[in-house]
Amino acid sequence: MEDCIFCKIVREEIPCYKTYEDENVIAFLDILPLSKGHTLVVPKKHFKDILEISDEELCTTMKALKKITDHIQRIYKPEGIVIRQNNGEKAGQSVFHIHFHIKPVYNGTTVVSEVNHRREYSKEEMESIVKDLNMLN
Repeated sequence: MEDCIFCKIVREEIPCYKTYEDENVIAFLDILPLSKGHTLVVPKKHFKDILEISDEELCTTMKALKKITDHIQRIYKPEGIVIRQNNGEKAGQSVFHIHFHIKPVYNGTTVVSEVNHRREYSKEEMESIVKDLNMLN
């Protein structure tokens, strides 16, 4: 899709902090993360939401999601991990290309509303996290 920000990332027209990529899926850090390691997992092919994606593409994406979640768990050892996927504007979907959030939850924190808890990480912090979570080798 021409104007989709995630499609532009897939086509490498927009940079990202990429942590994983295979033939069908790309993963990168959220630019306004809720926690250290907050990652987006995105199928490369454009589908608006869960209702539009094929079963085959969804299974492929979920396999990558599990692999990436396991990697985040092993590297950062969070107390828990939230996996989230929104469908429709009223449900909080802001980019209309299906994607999944992996949000690590650390000791001393709780699952919170996204409204007031996002923070901007410096370029150096983001690069450090990418180095930690890099699965591209």
